[in-house]
Amino acid sequence: MDFKELASIIELNSHTNNKAGVDENGRIFAQWMEELGYENQRHARGHIGDHLHFISPKRNGRKLLLLGHLDTVFPENTFEKFSEDQNWIYGPGVCDMKGGNYVALSALRAIYKKQGSIHNIDMLLVSDEETGSDDSKFLTTEVAKNYDACLVFEAAGINNEVVTARKGVATVYIDYQGKAAHAGNKYTEGCNANLAAAKALIALTALTNLEKGTTVNAGKMSGGIGANTISPKAQLAVEFRFTCAPERDRVLAAIDHLVANPGVEGVTAAMSGGVQRDVMESTEQQQALLKEIESILGYALPTEKRGGVSDANTASSVGIPTLDGFGPFGDGDHTVHERACKASFEKRINEVTRILSHFSQN
Repeated sequence: MDFKELASIIELNSHTNNKAGVDENGRIFAQWMEELGYENQRHARGHIGDHLHFISPKRNGRKLLLLGHLDTVFPENTFEKFSEDQNWIYGPGVCDMKGGNYVALSALRAIYKKQGSIHNIDMLLVSDEETGSDDSKFLTTEVAKNYDACLVFEAAGINNEVVTARKGVATVYIDYQGKAAHAGNKYTEGCNANLAAAKALIALTALTNLEKGTTVNAGKMSGGIGANTISPKAQLAVEFRFTCAPERDRVLAAIDHLVANPGVEGVTAAMSGGVQRDVMESTEQQQALLKEIESILGYALPTEKRGGVSDANTASSVGIPTLDGFGPFGDGDHTVHERACKASFEKRINEVTRILSHFSQN
């Protein structure tokens, strides 16, 4: 397999905050998709890259959405070089996830070459996945409702696993307002925001339930003025991850209770933030989709659950069967050691071509 074409976009910096680079990556990809008969519905954005929705001609039958992202995590002039050896390709996005997008493109090209047209298979590429999809998640939610199934092209597992479940993630900020006072002369007149935050940190950590896969991390704590002053302000930055909706609701309710009851007289609290991506849970409909795909391929696909999140969380949250991990296997993502396996590219392109051919013909 020749990777020169993929190398041309790997070496194009598309850090999430580099709008020009993300849009150029999108422009190149749009040209490739338009050659296959796709209409490009562009969702323009001012400060991040534009989101691109590629739409194929429709006819009777189920509608399939392919989902990916255009952005990477590497700022300009940091990690921008493509290279390869006998077994691996290296560079920013080779597995996360320009490589995955290219798997989808290659499969669509193979179908177009064989059939002369593609029907009922659309593709959405968003521009801000690496920063939490704070903008695109609303678009993904609306778009996904129009489809019967969704395949996401994040990297495969080490044994080419597809992903059937991902934890949900929430990030909240709790701000404490107390009252400053001199720590020596007016100690009893102060209301210690730091103390309230410290009590909350302990209570938040206790919400962790490893048996159920729930982790609560008060990862950043700040507050106070100096050692000689009762702290008038404090803040906790908290992330929690969960594997099911009941655990999500349990932790959110507990945080609401902590905010309403700071535990220090004279201190008040307020919360901002919330759920960024809801949990991706395995469902009967998803398992039926997996079985159908395995029937098409003629063998079982290995599966795995992941603690990290992707836009598969968002697509699955609207109720459509969603499977992730259809990109190539790679590792070192989010580091300068990112790489992807050449053999995995060939395997995934072959598999995805057969899967999409089935959906395009039905």
